[in-house]
Amino acid sequence: MPSALPDLPLPAGIRSRLVPGINGLTMHVLEAGHEQPGRPCVLLLHGFPELAYSWRKVMLPLAQAGYHVVAPDHRGYGRTTGWDARYDGDVASFRFFNLVRDTLGLIAALGHRSVAAVVGHDFGSPLAAWCALLRPDVFRSVVLMSAPFGGPPGLPVTDPHTGAVVGTLGEPAGSAAHTPPAVPGGPAPTAAQMDAQLASLEVPRKHYQWYYSTPAADTDMRHCPQGIHSFLRAYYHHKSADWPDNRPFELASWAPAELARMPTYYVMHRRADMAATVAEHMPSAAAVAACEWLPEDQLRVYSGEFARTGFQGGLQWYRCGTLGLQVPEQQMFAGRGIEVPATFIAGASDWGVYQKPGELQRMAGPLCRRFEGITLIDSAGHWVQQEQPDAVVRHLLAFLARRHAA
Repeated sequence: MPSALPDLPLPAGIRSRLVPGINGLTMHVLEAGHEQPGRPCVLLLHGFPELAYSWRKVMLPLAQAGYHVVAPDHRGYGRTTGWDARYDGDVASFRFFNLVRDTLGLIAALGHRSVAAVVGHDFGSPLAAWCALLRPDVFRSVVLMSAPFGGPPGLPVTDPHTGAVVGTLGEPAGSAAHTPPAVPGGPAPTAAQMDAQLASLEVPRKHYQWYYSTPAADTDMRHCPQGIHSFLRAYYHHKSADWPDNRPFELASWAPAELARMPTYYVMHRRADMAATVAEHMPSAAAVAACEWLPEDQLRVYSGEFARTGFQGGLQWYRCGTLGLQVPEQQMFAGRGIEVPATFIAGASDWGVYQKPGELQRMAGPLCRRFEGITLIDSAGHWVQQEQPDAVVRHLLAFLARRHAA
């Protein structure tokens, strides 16, 4: 670890180190259960705005169960270096396929040829899903957390005479007894269509992923008036079970008025930035002092790292989606599902489960061919592995035990 950076406040038994030569990166990883060679690997992939540190509460119990547990700082995050931090830099390097290549290189460098499970939370969830879909021989099972996976985009089918689009190749195909459920409201609008529709509401709104794709987003958050530490405190609080108005439900469609029923951290007021959005819900000093799942000393790890790196690296992941950079290569897998055992875990108070109408049904239906169910954990919001780590560990170990028994 570079001497200029302070040691992370890690529990005994978790080590921090750098692994060079990974697809152009020097990757920072946290490890537990590394003392004994030959253990099966469990790979933990974080989301936004998080770090490998977000898995600190579940790593030791998984290691005590006999696994080599690995959590990297992804491309764009924390103490991993070698990525382009410029807004107009190499955005395409943050495509999912290249991120899968990062993970393949990492586990190979650590001496593994496969992992027992890849576990992804938030934006790490679709990354874990793509790992399992593209390389089922390497990623032997998958746990998706907080963000359902909607599958590869369909490939338009055109009339050979008129060129008009007449259908879509690649709706996940199930057996006759397991047909795809109806998608509420039809297909998702493009990012530009959604932005225009939300702007047309009586109270104009905008989608957070569109906002995260703007040049101003990183500066808005990194240099916000309240300071980055208070910003992150409010952001994490607002999306947790501690905020009492997180009572999510399934949305009926992609209609803008329906999307606007979500909290403002997902569908923002048109003229507000994210720092101002969450500042309205900053917890009281007493609530901060009572927050056991993210006390101030642990929050300082996040605020210190993001103050140093900024948020742009993580925001580039969103831009790959809103710019459509990865659709053509993903369409090569239109209709392909996840063949390895899969399960889904989230907090019962997590709006992330429902923010994309229809995706939960697609994931649980024909997309995951060996799906083992949805678990919603009480007293947890979006940060489920930090808010309720014991429950998450129980479900992960039960899932892994079924693989061993098989």
